[in-house]
Amino acid sequence: MPPHAPHTHDQNRDKDVHPHPAPDPDPHPAPHPHRGVLLVLLCLAQFMLIADVTVVNVALPAIGADLSLSGSGLTWVVTAYTLFFGALLLAGGRLADRFGAVRTFLAGLALFTAASAASGLAADTATLVAARSAQGVGAALLSPAALSLVTTLFQGPARHRALGAWAAIGGTGAALGVLLGGILTDGPGWRWIFYLNLPVGALALLGVPLLLGRSLRRASDAADAGRRTPVNVPAILLPTLAAAALVYGLTERSWLPTIGALAAVALLVATQRRSTNPLMPPAMPGLRSLLGGSAVMLGAAGLLVTAFYLSSLHIQQSLGRSPLVTGLAFLPAAVAATAGAHLGSRLLPRFGWRPVGAAAFTLAAAGAAVTSLGSLWSGLVPGFALLALGLGAAFVCATTSALSEVAPAHTGLASGLVGTSHELGAALAIAALASADFTTLAYPALTLTLAAPFLLPPGHPDPASPHAMAH
Repeated sequence: MPPHAPHTHDQNRDKDVHPHPAPDPDPHPAPHPHRGVLLVLLCLAQFMLIADVTVVNVALPAIGADLSLSGSGLTWVVTAYTLFFGALLLAGGRLADRFGAVRTFLAGLALFTAASAASGLAADTATLVAARSAQGVGAALLSPAALSLVTTLFQGPARHRALGAWAAIGGTGAALGVLLGGILTDGPGWRWIFYLNLPVGALALLGVPLLLGRSLRRASDAADAGRRTPVNVPAILLPTLAAAALVYGLTERSWLPTIGALAAVALLVATQRRSTNPLMPPAMPGLRSLLGGSAVMLGAAGLLVTAFYLSSLHIQQSLGRSPLVTGLAFLPAAVAATAGAHLGSRLLPRFGWRPVGAAAFTLAAAGAAVTSLGSLWSGLVPGFALLALGLGAAFVCATTSALSEVAPAHTGLASGLVGTSHELGAALAIAALASADFTTLAYPALTLTLAAPFLLPPGHPDPASPHAMAH
């Protein structure tokens, strides 16, 4: 799971708004005395967001049996979260700019924690889906604001180490999420996958503002206030409506919501062209590689999360295995995705984006095909791990290519778009493929193999770029 970057700003615009800027801050400020503990708390908060995707997949059959959910109901338990998380992620970055990273982080964390409690207490489908949607909204506010705080707390080489720890949360969150899902569902019950967020959320809610200190909170909010721009309401509402309508149309197999989604996209394009503060600057350098890399991220994330979804139902409903066995069966795939990301980061400088991207999706297609060749441990588990290994490398291709030509002033926006593509890819793919068989994932993977050379830019990552090996 890729990290989500805060939104950045155009420095010239800031100078116009503030003709007498404050003196430049000390280039070598004293390290915050509690920055190590604060990093742990911020990473724990991000861990909850990532783990809440995979932890639910293991619990789906138990949730379905307890709440009498149909196939589409189970689909919405997963997609409601990823839909709102992805659709509002860019807006979360903008709101963090407008109201301050600290305030936005605390608001998002409070909403996510309260929605986790509501998810655990849900007695029917509507309540659970509504609570999962609220979790997604909270996650979209929390994630970019938390990363903004990380970059504020650390400077120089320490910042690179802190961002490395932040990036590692993606792999560990997915891996531990599936294991925790199996242990909790098989033990105290599926509701505890949500209750587990409560002590973590409460700890971060109390610890972060207390340890941050009043002076740094004021300095952070003052810096944000110096860059505040009006909230672009159409840029927040229209992408969310379009994504929700498209997911609904795919889930319910209805064309009318899909037409509504296209209309919302057309209206978004029209309003953003007239806006003085557009969501995506039309003349932004590197826009083609950004859109292509984001499309690759959308496809790779969709394949991986859908694989978790389909295999969880297959292992527990068709093979009759327990949630704990399912979590253990998922663990090699979660670890393989992280290993694939590291492998991809080493192969990219030598072979380039297009060969590595095509090879990554070919490996994923082969893994999907292997799952049908044996039993759980001789077919599905090694096949799933092979698929995840390839998709881990595809994540690195997507992220590095998307950010390869983006100017520093637009890095936050570009990172947010990549993160949005990750979450929306998961929501759209599950909605479209929820009734498919696991082995059919080989076909979209092969399609992406053919599309990768057209979506990814030619050449290799620049080792001097700060985004060259980001993953």
